Amino acid sequence: MDVRIEPSWKEVLQAEFDKPYFEKLADFVKKEYSQYTCYPKGKDIFNAFHYTPFDQVKVVILGQDPYPNPGQAHGLCFSVPDGVAFPPSLENIFKELHNDLGVPVPSSGNLTRWARQGVFLLNVVLTVRKGQPRSHAGKGWEIFTNEVIKKISDLKENVVFLLWGGDAKKKIPLIDASKHLILTSGHPSPLSANKGYWFGNKHFSQTNRFLVSKGISPIQW
Repeated sequence: MDVRIEPSWKEVLQAEFDKPYFEKLADFVKKEYSQYTCYPKGKDIFNAFHYTPFDQVKVVILGQDPYPNPGQAHGLCFSVPDGVAFPPSLENIFKELHNDLGVPVPSSGNLTRWARQGVFLLNVVLTVRKGQPRSHAGKGWEIFTNEVIKKISDLKENVVFLLWGGDAKKKIPLIDASKHLILTSGHPSPLSANKGYWFGNKHFSQTNRFLVSKGISPIQW
């Protein structure tokens, strides 16, 4: 199958696109988008790959699936387009960033600026039906994104994996901890953050310290 995706990723992932599960997944997604309102827009499904080419990946942040509400999802986990109010998880991400590094809370929740610096903002499931969280879970996306995580682990070195929440932590076995940094904490959603599992993790400063120690330019969060 010919998937429109950034060339360096296509080279790494082409074998996946040709497998029967991906053909079946693609058929499911096309049918869903033709019958229901789904997010993100079709052209934005692979935005994480578009903005962060494989050879530029420094940091991986994993989300679950796209925001299911109108105007929010645009293919980067936790991110929303310019002018859209911050969802609660993103608000807590910015609070921790401010507490950790003193970075002012930005005016926009659009994280494309991170993605362009090598922060790969990957949802484990890349599509969702409007108003129905996890409606596209278990349809094949997880097989694909697990392979994406494994390719990053196997083919690269010194990548920081930020695994927030129980679902993200389940990906630890896919990552070679001997050559990458894995940082875990609770999820930034209010349910977890308000119980003390998110704030104070200092993942942003830890990430930059690690990158600099490896001779890699830090992220301008």
